Amino acid sequence: MTARDSLARRLDWALLGAAVSLSVLGTLLVYSATKARTDLNNGEPGFFLVRHVLNISIGLGLAALMVWLGHTRLRTAVPVLYAVSVVLSLAVLTPLGSSINGSRSWIQLPGGFVFQPSELVKVGVILGLATLLSAPMESEGRDTPDTRSVLQSLLLVAIPAVLIMLTPDVGQTMVIAAIALGALLVSGTGRRWILGLLGLGVVGALAVWQLGLLDEYQINRFAAFANPALDPSGVGYNTNQARIAIGSGGLTGQGLFHGSQTAGQFVPEQHTDFIYTVVGEELGFAGAGSVIVLIGIVLWRGCRIAAHAPDLYGTLVAAGIVAWLAFQSFQNMGMALGIMPVTGLPLPFLSYGGSAMFATWIAVGLLLAIRVRSRSRM
Repeated sequence: MTARDSLARRLDWALLGAAVSLSVLGTLLVYSATKARTDLNNGEPGFFLVRHVLNISIGLGLAALMVWLGHTRLRTAVPVLYAVSVVLSLAVLTPLGSSINGSRSWIQLPGGFVFQPSELVKVGVILGLATLLSAPMESEGRDTPDTRSVLQSLLLVAIPAVLIMLTPDVGQTMVIAAIALGALLVSGTGRRWILGLLGLGVVGALAVWQLGLLDEYQINRFAAFANPALDPSGVGYNTNQARIAIGSGGLTGQGLFHGSQTAGQFVPEQHTDFIYTVVGEELGFAGAGSVIVLIGIVLWRGCRIAAHAPDLYGTLVAAGIVAWLAFQSFQNMGMALGIMPVTGLPLPFLSYGGSAMFATWIAVGLLLAIRVRSRSRM
């Protein structure tokens, strides 16, 4: 048996197939949402299509790199990766940063490209948490992390979370918190720590509100979520139009590239944050349900990989990735359906955006790397 055959047999083809299927579907949806947007595509219907395919291609290359390197080899570089992600998060608060849709979360690059450091932070936090929590447990033969490890982990999470919140980006901060909660739960951290973390999150949210750290548009988003009938032509416009688009799809949809709301450009940010509305309108309940099933397969295989990882470090990395993708997917689809507040998070694999696509495929590559090195059958 050749090394190539052995690698092919050990890859999780269900995970890879679901992820590729979602990315291919996302390509079609991005094209549908942008082909008539002359205000965005410079008069070129395929402008976003070409860039999206390029983003996916780079993402696949990064995933392959993760599989080749292996999650254990990356362990030695975790401090550097985490430090780079924090420095870049700090950089957006300097003149190097630029604002898009009210959030100063981007760094402008040559050629009209932009980079969002908070996407890289997710990977850095996952790897950092896995390292801090697993190292003392493996060396000392402990079943649960000690107090020092938990405190160090909370500090590791707090630094980038505060920087991201200062931009301000509530959505990405929530994702970081979900990752931390998932890793701590799987590591066996005591109940008091989990309850304390949840309580701290509530106190932090109240403090952010009372100190006025949120911009007015963010406050309006939460107000519109609490009262969907509030100003349907103003602060509630996005949510109302999203519901109309999804509701008009019926069972099988109006047909790919034939959505009336999409063609009429009634839903803002439809190729990024609200891409799920394109699914609902053009592919209907069947298509929207299929997306949930495919994301479910990714999460299911991620859980299986975590359960059968060759080491505790791999288990925690996989658990952090599952927590990230699960929370972000639920939040994105939930805000399109009106059951979650609008926070500006992209839908993994489907939404347009290079930074998000790269980070998502790095996550898939890490899951595949852990699976390849697992000794048990799944």
